[in-house]
Amino acid sequence: MLLLLLPVPAAAQKMIALSFDDAPRGRGAFFTPDERTQRIIAELKKADAPQAVFFVNPAAIGQGDGVGGAERIAAYVAAGHVIANHSNTHPHLGATTADAYLADIDAAEAWLKGRPSYRPWFRFPFLDEGGKDKVKRDAVRAGLAARGLRNGYVTAESSDWHLETLTREAVQAGKPVDRAALGDLYVTWHVEAADFADGLLQQVTGRQPVQVMLLHETDLAALYIGDLVRALRRAGWTVVSADAAYADPLGQEMPDVPAANGTLTEALAWAAGVPAPRWYRYNQTDLATTVFREQVLSE
Repeated sequence: MLLLLLPVPAAAQKMIALSFDDAPRGRGAFFTPDERTQRIIAELKKADAPQAVFFVNPAAIGQGDGVGGAERIAAYVAAGHVIANHSNTHPHLGATTADAYLADIDAAEAWLKGRPSYRPWFRFPFLDEGGKDKVKRDAVRAGLAARGLRNGYVTAESSDWHLETLTREAVQAGKPVDRAALGDLYVTWHVEAADFADGLLQQVTGRQPVQVMLLHETDLAALYIGDLVRALRRAGWTVVSADAAYADPLGQEMPDVPAANGTLTEALAWAAGVPAPRWYRYNQTDLATTVFREQVLSE
């Protein structure tokens, strides 16, 4: 669907929901998995954040540091959050067949469906919807629809998974990590990514859809998610529930672009003819790495 560039409305309201991928993750740089879950729940509550969604990979439950993962997922639900499908084993769609990919989704559904606070949303691992292979992409889209699943899309992200990786590698190497500077990057980059997506979506849709922010169930979230919620509010954002975000008509959009491996914001901008870059600058991992080394490691 080709969208026309439309004028941005004069008055607008910035609304965003929080989503966490890859639950339950194994041990990170600072906490055990159980400690991480307890801190994320506590920090969200302390910040008076509404319902978030945790996209689950059931195959990770009971694997290595993932032992006890089912109890951790249940703890998120007991705290008022919801859960959805992130595939069973987190495959790249571009590296498998449509049939195998859908079978992996079915395996995750077998664990998820019927559990409290389950939502029929599916988020593509790596945000990989098939790349340039439109036949595969459309086969998976049809398969999702047949299963009653909708795309658990993302509109705003700042590659927090990369910041987590850099932090974990630094800690494992015995390098001193400036946690205050790390928190500044985590919070600032996410707020900037939200504002970037807000401006771009207004440009291509002519309105202000409810945003969905991509986060991961990481130690960085455990440390800084409360600070992020408060910073978003200071920047004029209203943090809303995942249910409210996915009730927005934006979710009906299925852009037909040469590749779909990123946010829905980027895909819609591409379909509308907006030139690159159509992504937040610190999604460029080389640039993010340089800033991390300069500010967090003081190299």
